[in-house]
Amino acid sequence: MELQFTDDEKAFREEVRAYLLANVPGHIRKAVYEERPLPREWQIEAQQILNQAGYAVPHWPVEWGGRDWSAVKRAILAEEIDRNSVPKPLAFNTALVGPVIAAFGSDEQKRRFLPAIANLDLWFCQGFSEPDAGSDLASLKTSAVRDGKVYRVNGQKIWTTYAHEADWIFCLVRSAQMDRPQQGISFLLMDMNIPGITVRPIPTIDGYHHVNEVYFDNVEVPVDNLVGEEGRGWDYAKYLLGQERTSMGNVGFSGRRLDRVRAIASQASGESGALINDPDFRRRLSWTEIELKALQLTQMRVVASARSPSDGPDPKTSILKIKGGELLQAAAGLLLDTLGPEALTAGFSAQHEGEDLHQGLDEKSAILSAYFSSRKYSIFGGSNEIQRNILAKAVLGLGRRV
Repeated sequence: MELQFTDDEKAFREEVRAYLLANVPGHIRKAVYEERPLPREWQIEAQQILNQAGYAVPHWPVEWGGRDWSAVKRAILAEEIDRNSVPKPLAFNTALVGPVIAAFGSDEQKRRFLPAIANLDLWFCQGFSEPDAGSDLASLKTSAVRDGKVYRVNGQKIWTTYAHEADWIFCLVRSAQMDRPQQGISFLLMDMNIPGITVRPIPTIDGYHHVNEVYFDNVEVPVDNLVGEEGRGWDYAKYLLGQERTSMGNVGFSGRRLDRVRAIASQASGESGALINDPDFRRRLSWTEIELKALQLTQMRVVASARSPSDGPDPKTSILKIKGGELLQAAAGLLLDTLGPEALTAGFSAQHEGEDLHQGLDEKSAILSAYFSSRKYSIFGGSNEIQRNILAKAVLGLGRRV
């Protein structure tokens, strides 16, 4: 079964592909194809190229750089960005904090932040999870006490991706103690250079420094940096989760990774011939490609029936999250298998920063790093267990009172 697109959608795909190949530098696309960590300046350069064409924030309001495109066109754009080895727009900016500011921020906040967020002139990270508040986010303890024209913030966030790269952080903080834990939470924007903010790296198994602990010690945040109303941060967080979800299946990413698997496996590999001719390997590769095609069809069905973000996240996107992560992991396993016994000789130092690691990883080490990194897809952004609970309740109707 093949996907059916209109002539306009087909022309749009070709337009996007031509722009990406003509404008995104080859060294950046090569690094993405080889799954090497990108230096900060390369990520910024790529997003600014996308933003020039209106490709960075097409789901935003038109007055702030959005494009009045269908969800199908936005899904096509996301797929082409991935398939052509172009860095995705920074999700913390474009899919998370930006839409919240556009919907609930003051006019001054919109003018100050939205153009810079879209163009990655300001790099945001997300301060939600805490040591005792991960999936149970309502139990967060980081406090924000108002003192005149500032909030004094104290507490800790954890697993904060790119906090060491970021200029700003958007945080959920407890500004009041209420009967229900979801009440009394506010949404604050903080400059990472404010005195009292400390960032400490968390080494991960893929050898790449990308997550951190962030500590707040009596940090003074201007009251003007409160987004929306005090105490409504939980509502804004739910709105945030209902935003751009047309690429949750990572179809383009998995497709690109499987293309690379086929290319490497087709090369001669000694007396036994090319790995692509091994029956067991071909079976696993074919199964993964079939599953990816099924996911692509499912994603387009979900996208075609996309609801308004104000309705909250479509629970069916949990299917995309679960299956998309599983296929990324399966493709990473196939990619690692192309190394054969040489995978045992790959290695890297977990002490490198992103720039150093980009320079220091050979192809074998980059593949090994990508394999380890893929383990996170079943955990971050809402674990697969949480996603299955959502599907059970919202789609299957299980657990409802009768």
